[in-house]
Amino acid sequence: MACPFDDDPVDVEAQIIRGFFRRERVIRPRIDVFSFPNDYLKERYRFSKDSLIYLTHLLRPHIANVTNRGSALRTENILCISLRFFASGHFLYNVGDAEHVGKATVCRAVRTVCLALKRFLHTFVQFPGHKPLRVIKEEFHRVAVFPNVIGCIDGTHIPIKAPSVNEGDYVNRKSIHSINVQVICEATHIITNVEAKWPGSVHDARIFRESSLCQSFQEGQYNGYLLGDRGYPCLPYLMTPYPEPDPGPQTRFNLAHNTGQGGDDHRDPED
Repeated sequence: MACPFDDDPVDVEAQIIRGFFRRERVIRPRIDVFSFPNDYLKERYRFSKDSLIYLTHLLRPHIANVTNRGSALRTENILCISLRFFASGHFLYNVGDAEHVGKATVCRAVRTVCLALKRFLHTFVQFPGHKPLRVIKEEFHRVAVFPNVIGCIDGTHIPIKAPSVNEGDYVNRKSIHSINVQVICEATHIITNVEAKWPGSVHDARIFRESSLCQSFQEGQYNGYLLGDRGYPCLPYLMTPYPEPDPGPQTRFNLAHNTGQGGDDHRDPED
């Protein structure tokens, strides 16, 4: 029988250290997403059960794991992990705790779903929309009695971490690193155009001026107006409110314009 004291002290220490850091793998129980009622699903994922089933079938070829080894996540779980992150904006570990997965798993799921959704961008986001132009104009007219409108345009700043390259370009006027995203939507809030390539220091007006959509309007490809706030110039195809309206027609114009945009135009023009 070998004496335990005959072992190399270095090997003994290595075994102790390995035993200390070795953790037993624990696989948490998977959540059966489709077993919950619609109210629960909409509150956490912003989608009903039918919508989640549709998205699961749509994205399955692009996000499903190629194997079930190691209790791999099902497609619906990968999708819902990402949707919960998008809907809540919480930290990765908070989403992981809620979905019974680790932080790294959440990170992989979000990236996988984002890349899959990018494949369908031009399928679902089309200007002026999937409806006939006449229907789009009628919907805006019912909202604000504003004729010949085919879209509302605005920019929104998406906060990001400070990049290592051209860091100053991404600092917006509020001293926050961001990407300035231009979005156009129709009266039913369906997005019809997205420009998401500009750093936060770029003004909304420049993003539109240098977009392919602006060139299309200049060439007369669209018969209708866009509604924008005071951050944009007033153009034959882009209607903005009066900065200091007189009582009467100008005030009524601003009221209809703001109603068509979905709210009062009280924001800073630089936002």
